[in-house]
Amino acid sequence: MLAALLAALPAVAWGQEEDGVVVSATRAPRPSLEVPASVDRLYAEEIGTARPRVDLSESLGRVPGIVVQNRQNYAQDLQISSRGFGARSTFGVRGIRLIADGIPATMPDGQGQAATFPLGTAERIEVLRGPFSSLYGNAAGGVIVVQTRDGPEVPTAGIDLYYGRYDTWRNAFRFGGQWGRVNGIGELSRFETDGYREHSAAVRDHLNAKLRLRVSPDTAVTVVANSLRQPDTQDPLGLTREQFKEDPRQAVDSAILFDTRKTVEQDQAGVTLGHRIGAGRVEATVYGGQRFVEQFLAIPLATQSAATHSGGVVNLDRDYGGGALRYSVDVGAAKLSVGLEYESMEERRRGFLNLNGEAGALKRDEDNKVTSTDVYGQAEWQASERLSLHAGARRSRVRFTSDDDFIVPGTANGNDSGSRTFRETTPVAGVLYRVNRTTSLYGTVGRGFETPTFVELAYRPAGGGSGLNFDLDASRSRHAELGIKTLVAGWLRLNAALFDIDTKDEIVVEQNTGGRATFKNAGKTDRRGLELAAETALGGPLEARIAYTFLDATFRDDFSTVAGLPAAPVIVEGGNRLPGVPRNQLFAELRYRGAGFFASVEALHRSRVAVNDLNSEFAPGFTVYGLAVGLMQEGRDWSLTEFVRIDNLTDRNYAGSVIVNDGNGRYYEPSPRRSTAVGIQAALRY
Repeated sequence: MLAALLAALPAVAWGQEEDGVVVSATRAPRPSLEVPASVDRLYAEEIGTARPRVDLSESLGRVPGIVVQNRQNYAQDLQISSRGFGARSTFGVRGIRLIADGIPATMPDGQGQAATFPLGTAERIEVLRGPFSSLYGNAAGGVIVVQTRDGPEVPTAGIDLYYGRYDTWRNAFRFGGQWGRVNGIGELSRFETDGYREHSAAVRDHLNAKLRLRVSPDTAVTVVANSLRQPDTQDPLGLTREQFKEDPRQAVDSAILFDTRKTVEQDQAGVTLGHRIGAGRVEATVYGGQRFVEQFLAIPLATQSAATHSGGVVNLDRDYGGGALRYSVDVGAAKLSVGLEYESMEERRRGFLNLNGEAGALKRDEDNKVTSTDVYGQAEWQASERLSLHAGARRSRVRFTSDDDFIVPGTANGNDSGSRTFRETTPVAGVLYRVNRTTSLYGTVGRGFETPTFVELAYRPAGGGSGLNFDLDASRSRHAELGIKTLVAGWLRLNAALFDIDTKDEIVVEQNTGGRATFKNAGKTDRRGLELAAETALGGPLEARIAYTFLDATFRDDFSTVAGLPAAPVIVEGGNRLPGVPRNQLFAELRYRGAGFFASVEALHRSRVAVNDLNSEFAPGFTVYGLAVGLMQEGRDWSLTEFVRIDNLTDRNYAGSVIVNDGNGRYYEPSPRRSTAVGIQAALRY
């Protein structure tokens, strides 16, 4: 396949211009053509132009290998998967490492939240897939890095106003500038919506700030701070296929009865010191934060009242923090990098009865802690003008502990305290060959692993008692990738990759009912596919981009699971497709940007997805279109942009997300019909 692609390309002389795209998701900024991995970079214009800048679903659809299922449910966040990793996640993002301005948005157990990403001030988003992502530790699917831009040279204030259907709006105020050695930028925003569906209203207040002090030409200190407030975000829950067809905007009765909702409060800050020492550079980061979550679930009171049940209200109070020390240096034809990272999260977890939307008696009380200690090394050797060899390894130790403070003598709810430690070494190696200055071929192999998260450990299987499910093992994977990157001067930039991934002890949903999911290990799985990304490099006002993914993700072995009402054991056959993973996804976009005017049209096609391990139902595939047009004016000290945006242009009724293995058969989360929005973006320079 790669040979055919290469043969189809015109010959390009070694002396012509290289690809100007520089990526830093591999920790050291490098031209994309020199990186033996699938890395895509999105720029500020692609992230923010004529978009609300609320979540990653607005922009990540243009990255091959990435599936972002927008639940339209801000109580559950996005469902993001990379090469099939993370598709099973019931809460937040797992299997993918999330990093914002050098600070992990993924906890040491592997669970992450994308709601805190500062998209309003983002300079770029980089997405790394493949074997080299294992150098980031506990995430087999890849890495998503968001970088906040520096403040402008001239102090500038800006506002964003966005208003759309279903009383959806976002207002933001932004200010930044350069004052001597100090550079800073900050944004305060509020997002609010009544929601497309009944019982799906949300309010989100977000503050993000970045301050950089240039101490000397070789030394800089960067401080970042982030705050999120999201009170009483309503959760409409999923729908059955019949309910989805009948009225996709409805919420199920139990969502109203139990007032299912979620409150999130999070504050964090971090400091990074960078210093150049001769041919090397050292970087040290420390950070800390606090996150409070309270979630009301729809669980029948009779079920909640069982002695070993932890209730229908989950209350989490988390303190987290960590640090990293990294050193990189060039030694002749070699580039070396070593690092040490430590992360910690302490969680006070309590559970209460959900008495029709009010918290009742205490049902669970424990102190949980997870720590991650990692060391890694990475090396690149320029063996010749065209050939470079790459290798690295990471040693990880992840330890979970739980101290149970809710003990009921004489019942099955005894002392469930315990601990579990996971250790893993994940090596990676690759070779990159420069056919010429605009074309590279590469191949990489490596290993990855994923520990269970606290969400996956939270409940033991039915009949297993209370406490954490420490019998759950980590999954381990083997990755191989072949790729080509090329720039056809003045015409096209093209990246293509073939990948093959084998995973053993895959963590799967065993049963998922009323927001409470239990998990188990399920033998081996296979993920094989093709990623293709192409964009024009014409240099004119017209630009085009496509991103295509083919992914065949299947269970290799038979295993048992629990399904149906009433719940009963069933056998999932080897060869079944992994739920939540489309076999085909295609994104296409055409953009025009001229003097005072811009327009874009985009299309997203996604093939059908299995909603459960049994493959007894599939959410239908869909193709949706979006259109945006706008005007731009600019004076000496000001700029103004007005735009109109239409999503789901053809007014299609479709499920943009599925709840994998939902025990009630409520798999479907509908997306909005045709939606129109208007916006203004303005800036004033002082």
